[in-house]
Amino acid sequence: MLKQIPKPNVLFLMTDDLRPELGCYGNAQVHTRHLDALAGTGVRFDRCYVQAPLCNPSRASMLTGRHPRSSGVLDNLTWFGAEHPEIVSLPKHFQAHGYASLRAGKIFHGRIDDFDAWTEGGQKRAFEGKIQPNTPDLKAWAKHSDRIVTLEDCGEQHMDHATAEQAIAYLRKYKDQPFFLACGFTQPHSPPTAPKEFFDLYDPAKIPLPPDFAERPAAPPGFPKRSVPPENGDLFIGREATPSAAREMIRAYWAALTWMDWNVGRVIAELERLDLRNNTLIVFCSDHGYHLGEKGKWSKHGSLFEVGTRVPLILNIPGAQGGQACPRVVQALDIYPTLSELCGLPRPEGLEGRSLKPLLADAQAPWDHPAFSVSGDEMYNKDQQARRVACAAVRTERYRYVEYELDGEAMLFDHSADPHEMKNLADDPEMAQVRQELAGLLRKFRAGEAR
Repeated sequence: MLKQIPKPNVLFLMTDDLRPELGCYGNAQVHTRHLDALAGTGVRFDRCYVQAPLCNPSRASMLTGRHPRSSGVLDNLTWFGAEHPEIVSLPKHFQAHGYASLRAGKIFHGRIDDFDAWTEGGQKRAFEGKIQPNTPDLKAWAKHSDRIVTLEDCGEQHMDHATAEQAIAYLRKYKDQPFFLACGFTQPHSPPTAPKEFFDLYDPAKIPLPPDFAERPAAPPGFPKRSVPPENGDLFIGREATPSAAREMIRAYWAALTWMDWNVGRVIAELERLDLRNNTLIVFCSDHGYHLGEKGKWSKHGSLFEVGTRVPLILNIPGAQGGQACPRVVQALDIYPTLSELCGLPRPEGLEGRSLKPLLADAQAPWDHPAFSVSGDEMYNKDQQARRVACAAVRTERYRYVEYELDGEAMLFDHSADPHEMKNLADDPEMAQVRQELAGLLRKFRAGEAR
């Protein structure tokens, strides 16, 4: 039984493009001592899945408690509030119940912030209406993204350093009143960036490549072609990832996430210095996963594989038993109702997630709820009114099942025997019953009958 803390603070830590590549998640080569310590006194969720492998739909889903299927946000250009002004976002909900809601860094997707939700730190949207009209210059983006960046000193000129500084300033300013502080870092988002000392922690020669590594992205034999787009979107854009180049890039990714961990540590240290730790709920999560050469892919775009949708989730709750690892399948959608319940706030109407409070009390508690993720494409019925998502996945504790409706193709993986998703069992006659059951879950999901 968790003890209810009267109006606790919330420190909501978030980062970008981070798969569970942390020491506390089993990667013994990666240095993440601050997040490892946070997990050591909190609950680490080993099977947390986002609702879309792309920044805006994932963040909008997490912060509104609505699935992309419900909000209509399936790309990086759509503002959820245009068609759904009734939706109260997570920071706005806390603001409405007496909290100072504070934003430092990237929380909602860039230039699509929920400006009115923040007491301080909000960014006005750069457009009116539903769709951001200025689409990115892809060639310019590729030139910016597809590289490795080494920073001078401790990276004082980088936005992630500034984000930590802003969060620390907010802690000092609002220490005497309840606050919801959202602190969003960008690393290890491309280009992977860190000061030199963090690169020096890693020897590329000792970095392993994934078992399904390929030098160029391609769907393996027996997989739907659309499961792996033929061009990368973040790294190795239009060029080959040789084994040596791949190891250098993974080294840069690890350096970037270690630097992010260092900045997280700075914020938590200030929280402790101000004697706020015992009255503050701390959340750490990422907006989606990331491929590091699996099946030749170096991005997240369109990936309904495990590495595209699985993320770290750590909840550090005063009074909860520390050091627990929860094996249950949970969703990023669950963060909103969890924080609302833990802080004694009413649950807003329309939330599609579930409170994780039972799993915070007992990480092994029964929990039979699958996770659903979608990607990009939409399908419309003949009258062009009802919308449904064409590419969708369901994850249970044992299986991952993905449907690509436009092609009538599917993927089915048994994670008890195939954790790297090397063999597609969708057309295996012995798996027909399993596929039928999982396809039924997706039908209910598309119809709004499952979440």
